[in-house]
Formats: sequence, C-alpha cells, structure tokens
Amino acid sequence: MSRVYYNKLVRDKIQAKIENKGETCEVRAIADSDEFTQELLKKVKEEAQALASSRTREEFLSEYADLMTVLDALTAELEITEADIKVALIENIDKKGLYKLRHFLHWSADAGYKSNETPQGVK
Repeated sequence: MSRVYYNKLVRDKIQAKIENKGETCEVRAIADSDEFTQELLKKVKEEAQALASSRTREEFLSEYADLMTVLDALTAELEITEADIKVALIENIDKKGLYKLRHFLHWSADAGYKSNETPQGVK
C-alpha cells in the first residue's frame, strides 16, 4: 500500500469521501484551539493561492467558496462577529480606499512605508 502524506487540515467530509472510494486514510481531530487556529491560517494561504490561480468564472467561484469557508471557520474560532468584520471593513476602506480607480503602483519614493507585499525590484 502506497501512502500520500498531506499533514494538513481537511474538511469534514474528506475522510468519508476517501473511504467511499474503497481507500483508507488516517485522520485525527485537533483538540487544541491554538493548533486549530494555526492550521486554519495555513489553509487561508492554500485557498488564497488556489483562488489566485483560477482561470475561469467557475473555478473562481469554487475557490472563492473554499476560501470563504476557511475564513468563516477562522472567524468563528476567534469569536469575531459580523459586526466586528463590518467595522474593520469600514475602517480599512476609509483608511486605504477601494479599487475603483484601478491604480497600478509602479514605484514610490516613500522608503518608510512598510508593506506586506514582496517588492518586485529596487531602483
């Protein structure tokens, strides 16, 4: 029997899906809240990368739903309410704006700005 090791958080129906195909697997329930939160945060990255790789409307919708499912689980685990999210969203938009103008930043002389993005080049 060959095995593929995933070592990652999976959704509730995955074990049954594998077993219904006549295959076997090993899963464990995560009891520790901190570990669960960390695994959800890893899952956010995984699902966001999949969303960014989507090329059709159908792929986008499927990957968007996957990402939203993880975000919903994460906000529930962190006890973040919809009201908390609305306030944060309003504050974020007020501070940074939206994407209506479709601005693409080529460069900036603002060396003191800290971004969570990886620079693509320095001149």
